Amino acid sequence: MATHAQLAAKLLRDAAVFFRNVGDQNEPLKDQMYDNATVYEQVADLVENDPAGELDFAEEEAGAAPGGEEEGGAGTA
Repeated sequence: MATHAQLAAKLLRDAAVFFRNVGDQNEPLKDQMYDNATVYEQVADLVENDPAGELDFAEEEAGAAPGGEEEGGAGTA
């Protein structure tokens, strides 16, 4: 039986194949789609090889919200 991490890695790799297929069929988007595919494969490797691993985001430690915006930024009341 597959673990959740193994399933997640397979889905990420399948998504990478999808991005490459889209890129192969749409030349203006090819570079971006191939970049996306590479990131998905890298994350699949992380999930598979170190499922409990953590990422260290310096901006979160400095008080910024995930995604690079400071908390209380635009769009908040």
